[in-house]
Formats: sequence, C-alpha cells, structure tokens
Amino acid sequence: MAHLFCELMLRLETVGLAVDHSCQLPLTQYELGDALGITSVHVNRILRELRESGLITLSGGRLTIHDWDALAKAAEFDPSYLHLRRLDE
Repeated sequence: MAHLFCELMLRLETVGLAVDHSCQLPLTQYELGDALGITSVHVNRILRELRESGLITLSGGRLTIHDWDALAKAAEFDPSYLHLRRLDE
C-alpha cells in the first residue's frame, strides 16, 4: 500500500493533480483492498499503522503524505521505473 501511495502521488504530481504530497484519493478501504488483493480488514490495519507512524493521513477522500522519505523507504520505492517527466520540463 505504501508503494501504491508513492506511485500514485508521483504520477499525480507529474500531471499537476497533486501538490505538496497531497491529492484526492476517493477510494474506500474495500476498493483499496480489491486493488491490492488484500482484505478490507487488512487495509484498515495497514492504514492505521501508516497513520500512527506519522507517514500519511487519508481522510475525507484526501491522501496526504507527511514523510515522503520514510514512506518511500518503507515501500522500497524507486521511481526510476516510471520514467516520468514533469509538465514544466
């Protein structure tokens, strides 16, 4: 889930739909679980752990990543495979 949040954030920032590591993410826990192949109960546990660690807030359909470096490290996220370019480049 941390990897998904990192990838979504970078993709949305690239096209101008996220600012300061914050974006709209109107997905239910059931939908997140379905996308990741895990139960909504497990989604709930993971979200609670990410929140309690101070890494993210997911509330009211908005995702905010508070500690990008820590979340990316936890996810073992390397964005190089995305080959993204920002619109202003």
